[in-house]
Amino acid sequence: MPTLSRRFFITASNPELFLQWQPQREAQVLSPLSPTQIQKQRKVLESKLISALDCCTSVIQIKQVHAHLLLQGLDQCCLVLAKLIRTLTKVNAPVETYPRLIFEQVRYPNPFLWTAMIRGYILQGSVSESVNLYSCMRSVGTRPLSFTFSVFFKACGAAQDVSLGRQIHAQTILVGGFASDLYVGNTMIDMYVKCGYLNCGRKVFDEMPDRDVISWTELIVAYAKNGDMESAWDLFVELPVKDKVAWTAIVTGYAQNARPREALEVFERMQNEEVETDVVTLVGVISACAQLGVSKYANWVRDVAESSGFGPCDDVVVGSALVDMYSKCGSVDEAFKVFEGIKEKNVFSYSSMILGFAMHGRGHAAIQLFHDMLKSEMGPNHVTFIGVLTACSHVGLVEQGRQLFAAMGNHYGVAPSVEHYTCMVDLLGRAGHLEEALELIETMSVEPNACVWGALLGACRTHRNPDIAQLAADHLFELDPNNLGNYILLCNIYASAGMWDKVSRIRKLMRVKGLKKNAGYSWIEAKKGEIHEFFAGDMRHPMSTEIMQALEDLLNRLKANGYVPNLNSVAYDIHDDEKKHMLTNHSEKLALAYGLLSTDVDCPIKIMKNLRICEDCHEVMCGASKITGREIIIRDNMRFHHFHNGSCSCGNFW
Repeated sequence: MPTLSRRFFITASNPELFLQWQPQREAQVLSPLSPTQIQKQRKVLESKLISALDCCTSVIQIKQVHAHLLLQGLDQCCLVLAKLIRTLTKVNAPVETYPRLIFEQVRYPNPFLWTAMIRGYILQGSVSESVNLYSCMRSVGTRPLSFTFSVFFKACGAAQDVSLGRQIHAQTILVGGFASDLYVGNTMIDMYVKCGYLNCGRKVFDEMPDRDVISWTELIVAYAKNGDMESAWDLFVELPVKDKVAWTAIVTGYAQNARPREALEVFERMQNEEVETDVVTLVGVISACAQLGVSKYANWVRDVAESSGFGPCDDVVVGSALVDMYSKCGSVDEAFKVFEGIKEKNVFSYSSMILGFAMHGRGHAAIQLFHDMLKSEMGPNHVTFIGVLTACSHVGLVEQGRQLFAAMGNHYGVAPSVEHYTCMVDLLGRAGHLEEALELIETMSVEPNACVWGALLGACRTHRNPDIAQLAADHLFELDPNNLGNYILLCNIYASAGMWDKVSRIRKLMRVKGLKKNAGYSWIEAKKGEIHEFFAGDMRHPMSTEIMQALEDLLNRLKANGYVPNLNSVAYDIHDDEKKHMLTNHSEKLALAYGLLSTDVDCPIKIMKNLRICEDCHEVMCGASKITGREIIIRDNMRFHHFHNGSCSCGNFW
């Protein structure tokens, strides 16, 4: 009676994970196999075992494959054993036990098996052991692979261990043959960049005989993160074949470095080149539109997003970015329409809209949306609370702000961060509760930073409290000694109090430190979408004569209605006539005059400004909105001001 050979089954959740021997009758006469056929069958079996390992999700399943491997006499097959060890690493089996035992039973491990073990130790945090293993590998004369070095470079980059990285770099030279290896070169560049040695990464790049788009893009991204967009752009221009990733890197680089015009120009070129657009690219260019704050580009980018299949209705990431963009472009109602159209809203879309309402002074709408979010059983995160606390701050909802701040940790499990404390100090300070704000800082659960003390200093300017201002400034000068804004703010506080000797002392300190004030400038979008910039006292605009005449006429009309220049807005001990001249030439006033000359009477005048609007300009905008009948919208570096019929949306609470 014929007997059947053993059947072998591997059970797993995946039905494809099944290996089986077919029965053979003892009486059957088999033709002898040639060495080529035997080798072919062995390759097929190895391939099946590797495929089986790809499907393993537990140590038990891996052991079943290992058992099959042993039964087939493949206990010395480095190819399959390397895969076995990599799979054990993937399921977090300790390298020192099972994988090490497998490795030590192999008489002649090849480079793949050595590298699998080295990689296993690295992934489990035993970098020193991986280095020891590499030394053993070299001592027995085994030559490493390119993957051996790339594994080390990735580990050094992640740990920011440039010392070990340089030693491994030296090994690539000593071993030889890796100077032209593209994969090794790219991971070496990445290692140096992550360790903060961008120049070393560039040197590796320059010495590589062959480069691919990854080599170029790694450095473009690194230069962009380092703020060196000139070097990033030069590399991008030299890149022979530019793919979507490279285009995205340069667009987002300009956006992240507050150069929105360049970001939009490059994105337009990308569109002209018909390069595919994805979510990452869109979010980068939408961020640029938000910084620039002009409607023409905002609507264009939205059209591109929809035509690319990433419309706000279907893609919540793009939708949330568009909500933020329209809010920062002064179109909060359009932002809310986009928000309402998002089908699957998440915490980010809600938070974007809450922040949008907050920056426009719609505190009650922001808080109502926060409660709507809670009703949808969606938990708020730390950004959501920054939004609602900012909303409370901008409209003076002190008690509601206190309640929300207390509820963060108690009811929603969000621990207050330094940003939340900054919002609360700003809220209390704006409302005149300076002592309470100071007490909050002194009892913070985290270390107060420059933003917290800066919020208190700003409140001291509003409420003219030089004593607490000096205390806040002392901390600021220690934490952020080269931030010019802190010195200017303190100067303004002393100037408002008539303490000119202290103003002189602060200005002298600024000169000693070599600190120079950033020029205040404003920009406005003309009819055809062109952007016109105005600097304080700048007469280079081609319509300067007409602008100054229109501004003079406007100020005369305002004076006839009781306007008196607010000289406290000039923090200099100079003659009143000089102060009036300085106030007249503020950039937002020049932009307003141009807007009155160049925009349709039924359209709002939108002005963007890089600094905070001064009290005198705020008063002028209120008056201008009444006597001209025009809606004026100004975005400064803190918030939006909507001027209509003689009043501002901020209720003078700013």
